[in-house]
Amino acid sequence: MHVSEGRRNRRGRMSKFILIAGPCVIESEENVMLIAKSVKEIAERLDLDYYFKASFDKANRTSIGSYRGPGLEEGLRILKKVKDTYGLKICTDIHEPWQAEKAAEVADIIQIPAFLCRQTDLLVAAAKTGKLINVKKAQFLAPWDMGNAVRKLEESGNRNIMLCERGTSFGYNTLVVDMTGFIEMKKFGYPVVMDATHSVQKPGGKGNATGGNREYVEPLAKAAIAAGADALFFEVHPDPDNALSDGPNMVKLDEFEGLLQRVIKVYDAVH
Repeated sequence: MHVSEGRRNRRGRMSKFILIAGPCVIESEENVMLIAKSVKEIAERLDLDYYFKASFDKANRTSIGSYRGPGLEEGLRILKKVKDTYGLKICTDIHEPWQAEKAAEVADIIQIPAFLCRQTDLLVAAAKTGKLINVKKAQFLAPWDMGNAVRKLEESGNRNIMLCERGTSFGYNTLVVDMTGFIEMKKFGYPVVMDATHSVQKPGGKGNATGGNREYVEPLAKAAIAAGADALFFEVHPDPDNALSDGPNMVKLDEFEGLLQRVIKVYDAVH
């Protein structure tokens, strides 16, 4: 995931800034292709190491009536089209062990949702694919508790691991980000990702849906990079206020490049 030692990219960095970004969930093929194309162009202009992310199924929505996505088969078909059309690396999440092998046919990163990071069978199945595994830290875990997830992956034969901060429960319907968590999780020897958009969620904050406050995304992203995060994760959408999932915390697509330019200034200052 990093440029080899001694080489610099065209921005003069020893390694590329790692970006994972895309819509929360696959809403339609048209929507996904638009976002993928747009963010790829941004990533090329800014010289970023870009992974396109979207979920084929949001199995942990607040309400039983909430939109979940197109499902595994159709979702992976669309993600493969993104991969084939734009040459992008793909990140997607799984919720059950049986999905791991199928998702690995398309995904370069298999993501473990925060609520499921203690699920041994899920971690083992993901590890056995040999893919890069991005494990989100549960909202109820301390940073050092992620060592157990790391050991499950390692002992299943996979050391291709990333750990992801996505906020910690702080009372009802509220998350906070402890910046010392990046320091603690980096002690395991793997890259640490900041999920800048899920970290501003207000889980269940709208009663039958999750709320959020996207104005906090940029300051948290900057702080995380300064604290040692190796990569950033954003959910982006052309019209977040009308998105089918996670709208309140997603970044507007037409504002994304400017946000990244400002965040990269912090990255370049500390790397």
